[in-house]
Amino acid sequence: MSDIPYSGEKMAKVGEVELAYDTFGDPSSRPMLLIMGLGAQMIKWKDEFCQVIASKGHYVIRFDNRDVGLSTKFDDAGVPDVGSLMQGKPVETPYKLKDMAADAVGLLDVLGIKSADVVGVSMGGMIAQTMAIEYPERVRTLTSIMSSTGNPELPQPKPEVGALLVAPPAANKTDYITNQVAAAKILHGTTFQIDEDYVRDEADRAYERNYNPQGFTRQFAAILASGSRNADLQKVKIPTLVLHGSVDPLVPIAGGKDTANSIPGAKFQAIEGMGHSFPTERVPEILQAILQHTSQ
Repeated sequence: MSDIPYSGEKMAKVGEVELAYDTFGDPSSRPMLLIMGLGAQMIKWKDEFCQVIASKGHYVIRFDNRDVGLSTKFDDAGVPDVGSLMQGKPVETPYKLKDMAADAVGLLDVLGIKSADVVGVSMGGMIAQTMAIEYPERVRTLTSIMSSTGNPELPQPKPEVGALLVAPPAANKTDYITNQVAAAKILHGTTFQIDEDYVRDEADRAYERNYNPQGFTRQFAAILASGSRNADLQKVKIPTLVLHGSVDPLVPIAGGKDTANSIPGAKFQAIEGMGHSFPTERVPEILQAILQHTSQ
């Protein structure tokens, strides 16, 4: 789809941060903001995925959240005590999900966009939910994918999966790529095979673009410090679609169901065989669900 207009990577000054972003499609088309998950750069949204959405009449915007990729880092803030946060103890963090939601809204401001279809994956789903709570007039539709509500009573990841969140950072690119392949095998689930060559190439690109393990930890702390959104989600009146993998080992499917149950009128769709990643075999189903939801 080389005929889809592409902006190239740009930087936007949004409050105290600068955000790296790019766009696909015609700026006069209906805007769709894609928000990526924990520690993941915007390039995790595959170009082809963005191009398909743009070809269906959307102006697609993807961006690096704060503390990842080419966006502003908060290294001066140090690393919060994640262990204490995981035990439910109060810990001061440099920012929370509401600050990341404000970043996303600020990017829409820079682009002159009044409202957008907002699609978030994992932590990105949490940010999208927070946008719907804090800035409902800016969200046309909400799509929350493989995400959750922050409800502490929900099932937790299996120990071997949770260990990925607190694993020590890689010392070099070779170790980083090896770790990413090992993590992908766990997160992807066992229904579909991963494309190891693609994972290695993606990891290589991400490392060369920017490797910031402390940012990963601060983002994780932001999730933990933000608490449950259940009560606030009850007030959301935005058309909402919740997609979740049936075998997600990191965010069990109960998290998706809790999200849908918390938002009045939300639609829930399980993606059979999907873990905590997009299997190639299920991408057409995911795209169709998103496009159908945003056509209303």
